[in-house]
Amino acid sequence: MSKDKLLPSAPRASRRGFLTAAGGLAATALASQARAGAGNPANQPPNVPEWTRTLGEGVAVRPYGKPSKFEKDVVRRDVEWLTASRESSVSFTPLHELEGIITPNGLCFERHHGGVAEVDPADHRLMIHGLVERPLLLSLDELKRYPRVNRIHFMECAANSGMEWRGAQLNGCQFTHGMIHCVQYTGVSLRTLLEETGVKPNGKWLLVEGADSASMDRSLPIEKALDDCIIAYKMNGEALYPEQGYPMRLVVPGWQGNLWVKWLRRIEVGDQPWHTREETSKYTDLLPNGKARRFTWSMDAKSVITSPSPQAPIKHGKGFTIVSGLAWSGNGKVKRVDVSLDGGRNWWPARIDGPVLDKALTRFYYEFDWNGEPLLLQSRVQDETGYVQPSKAELRKVRGYNSIYHNNGIQTWHVQANGEVENVEVA
Repeated sequence: MSKDKLLPSAPRASRRGFLTAAGGLAATALASQARAGAGNPANQPPNVPEWTRTLGEGVAVRPYGKPSKFEKDVVRRDVEWLTASRESSVSFTPLHELEGIITPNGLCFERHHGGVAEVDPADHRLMIHGLVERPLLLSLDELKRYPRVNRIHFMECAANSGMEWRGAQLNGCQFTHGMIHCVQYTGVSLRTLLEETGVKPNGKWLLVEGADSASMDRSLPIEKALDDCIIAYKMNGEALYPEQGYPMRLVVPGWQGNLWVKWLRRIEVGDQPWHTREETSKYTDLLPNGKARRFTWSMDAKSVITSPSPQAPIKHGKGFTIVSGLAWSGNGKVKRVDVSLDGGRNWWPARIDGPVLDKALTRFYYEFDWNGEPLLLQSRVQDETGYVQPSKAELRKVRGYNSIYHNNGIQTWHVQANGEVENVEVA
């Protein structure tokens, strides 16, 4: 007997129920608008709306397209009290407003250590030197002459969900999980450049350094550099945005975002790690005994329900309800995602939709008929290695409460009877 046979009947929405619900959606929407006083009745059926009575703007009025003015709230947000200054701070991707797996360029979260560097590509150069036979000095135009690769990957800050280590803190998945984005990068394989320089036999590590005011730098093992790293100059088909490292950045698939050095200017090949500030006093995982784990690069499997969530409450009342979320793993592809409505007592398989790619975000859905009772929503991902996303209690049992980085514990949203949602934890 399968495991699913031992569980109570899943509260899924039947096909007949879905069709019945869909048939009444229009009437329900009109009724709900009337109750809420939404919009301008003069523009609603059976009336002819005002925007059909005049010509709209012509072509090239907006030479760079922008979202509708009615989507003005779909923006990155920061938490002002989180850091001493915005030059060394973070803004968060509005995950609750997005669908699919690709993050629009203007909504990709930011993390800066010295503010956004405005780099003139005419003056910028990438230098590769150290334990190599033939050092390189490349302009952006010269970099673009190398064979190109296109890869879709997520990039997650090691501190994503870090404020939740001691308990539920911030009421919104934009703030608990929004230090992540997923785009298509275009650039040059780092392996191609390293092979051209001729790395010497004792060249085992790279120091990668940015051109920002912080001279952000990290040590990177040669094995990863030769595996799947990219020097990217485009994202989602257009040039990198300044806040994402224009004119070029390092892409380190599956590994923590701090290694993805922006405004990349220098790669030095050496025989040992440099133990810089960002890999000693920062970006190490503090354990209960006061010691810290170092070089914890990989971002383990993680997931979050983006809707319903605190910033995306249930507004339609009882009935057919869609749970939408994201799952990912720095160790490969997502294999399956399960959803719980009761705080982890019972789990039901979610429906994965869209592409399932290596080290990329994966979209999942779970549809069911909500009866209006409170819910404790959770999601749990398993990746292709067999790794299963742990609970926060399981993480704390090993690492205690003093950590900040690599919190991939299961997130719980409390859906109340009125549809509002709150960030909570369950025992």
